[in-house]
Amino acid sequence: MNPMHLAYFRNKLRDWRDQLVEESRQTMDNLREEVRDVGDEAERATRETENSLELRTRDRYRKLISKIDKALRRIEEGSYGFCEETDEEIGVDRLDARPIATLSLDAQERREHLQKQMGD
Repeated sequence: MNPMHLAYFRNKLRDWRDQLVEESRQTMDNLREEVRDVGDEAERATRETENSLELRTRDRYRKLISKIDKALRRIEEGSYGFCEETDEEIGVDRLDARPIATLSLDAQERREHLQKQMGD
């Protein structure tokens, strides 16, 4: 992968991370504001359900941010864009669609096939 590709993916990952962090901050601000205004039981139940969904989304963001940070570290270490299983290059198109990918398409398909077999 050439330096222009690495710069492109570094910027893409950083922008994605910044967006997720900002959305997480907004979620926390919304949750803090909603706690103060409590209505009847039905309204409270609805808010608790919404808050639960918000917290699950925030947890997904936290996990995604961790994967983005790992991808950024791989860029700095020089291992970004290479499959963790086969050491083959991961295609630029795949990385553009999923910049946190750690497996080539073939390796990912093999892993999913094995998981499917184990699950059956």
